[in-house]
Amino acid sequence: MQLYNKLSAKERAALIDEAGEDRLTLSFYQYAKIGNPHLFRNHLFIAWDELAVLGRIYVAHEGINAQLSVPAQNFEAFKNFLDGIYFLENVRLNIAIEQDAKSFLKLKVKVRDKIVADGLNDETFDVTNKGIHVDAATFNELIESDDVVLVDMRNHYESEIGHFKNAVTPDVDTFRDSLDLIEEDLRDHKEDKKLVMYCTGGIRCEKASAYYKHKGFKQVYQLEGGIIEYARQVEQLKLENKFKGKNFVFDHRRGERISEDIISNCHQCGKPCDTHVNCENEACHLLFIQCEECAEAMNHTCSDECKEIIALPYEVQKELRKGIPNSNKIFKKGRSEKLKFQRKA
Repeated sequence: MQLYNKLSAKERAALIDEAGEDRLTLSFYQYAKIGNPHLFRNHLFIAWDELAVLGRIYVAHEGINAQLSVPAQNFEAFKNFLDGIYFLENVRLNIAIEQDAKSFLKLKVKVRDKIVADGLNDETFDVTNKGIHVDAATFNELIESDDVVLVDMRNHYESEIGHFKNAVTPDVDTFRDSLDLIEEDLRDHKEDKKLVMYCTGGIRCEKASAYYKHKGFKQVYQLEGGIIEYARQVEQLKLENKFKGKNFVFDHRRGERISEDIISNCHQCGKPCDTHVNCENEACHLLFIQCEECAEAMNHTCSDECKEIIALPYEVQKELRKGIPNSNKIFKKGRSEKLKFQRKA
């Protein structure tokens, strides 16, 4: 019984190129009570491995959060499998706007304490008591009202490259950082303002809307399906697009263009740019914004130090990395002091 990947990412990429078949990048989530997440994890891995599904999936007692790449020819079988699970029947699938056959190169199904890390330990908090879901057209109307506070529930490196007009974009590194910060900022408006939230695909807002209702907010709304579904409805229904820039995504693409606006800048030279990359130095791997000119000049690294390191023989680089844990700057996503034009904390 295979419960792990037998192929490396490089080997999988070669097979995808050789096959030349279309793949669909999609995501979904569902809050549900899962009694045995480990058993459910194994069930998913076995079934999806047979369908050549790749992606990153988190399973917990509170539900499932999945970001996947599915062969187009296997999509119907994949959907039938989901429909055979009672709490996933007809679950909304967010299909990516921009497709890439190599958005994921391994199947990773992991058991976590929670499908969205929130830092909350409140047993009275009911995640199913969520806010009102609104579609793209209703959302567009809502956010033009004077009695609305629009909040971006994503992290700073996500909202930096794209966000809705007039949105509050908390300068935070994690979802858990934003929960208390937003409540503190809006504590005087729990009854007189409509709190409207959005995120990438809806999962963070699902939890946040329930949390803010728990904290006493009377009028809580969330964008159904997040930015991904919003962009689809805008295109399909020919609505006004109120999102500016790119939608950050958590796969090899790193972003989907929703509008032609470029609202961020290269972290190294300051020119308009919204292309996220990871530093080529494996001991660094910092996520930051880099234009093509700086990528060429810096050999795809974030600093002169990293540029010098990757010029060394690979075996020497491996020796330098031995015994050195990953730097926290990997997870600060552009907070490094080596970047001249990064968004400040």
